[in-house]
Amino acid sequence: MVWRRLLVPAATSLRELHGVIQVAMGWEGVHLFQFHLRALRYGSSELSAASPDVSLESFRLRAGSRFAYEYDLDVPWRHEVRVERQHIEPGAGRPGPYCLDGRGDCPAEDCGGPAGYLAHQHEAVGLEAMDDLGTMTGVLEEVLRTRTTAVLDDPDTRWEFEAALERVREREHFLPVPFSRREVNARFRRGEHRVLMYQRL
Repeated sequence: MVWRRLLVPAATSLRELHGVIQVAMGWEGVHLFQFHLRALRYGSSELSAASPDVSLESFRLRAGSRFAYEYDLDVPWRHEVRVERQHIEPGAGRPGPYCLDGRGDCPAEDCGGPAGYLAHQHEAVGLEAMDDLGTMTGVLEEVLRTRTTAVLDDPDTRWEFEAALERVREREHFLPVPFSRREVNARFRRGEHRVLMYQRL
């Protein structure tokens, strides 16, 4: 399970919360989003949803309240947002947002939603991936043994090596985004959530 515990000011708007979640998850805000809260949808204008420029405090949410956040609606990532506590003093140097804790690396953006992510994870350790690693390892061992790149002078060997390398690079795009609380908070301090609160096309 992937989760983040975040501290945000009560005056945070849903649009700002979208940016906060994007930073916390390691995404880039390039897709439509919406919140489902109190039987209404708030989010991207293209969805004919209500404006997300409404503050969290205006909903008078209590501890334990839950609502949904969806992102990349073609293959939606659905998040449950839960209010754990209110009126927490953030402390010196922590005006919010602030990532208090979290667990789990985040799936890469544009990996095809939950089903696509799982399929790509299986591909990353599948037989074709192992074959590609074997091809590349064989060529590199020959380069090290002979201390030359003569092995790549053979057109077939070079083609197989380059094709394997290209497939490995394609799989890298679907690797999960490593979670680092320190990096998330550094991005908050740089104000990246204020940029990502607006959809980036």
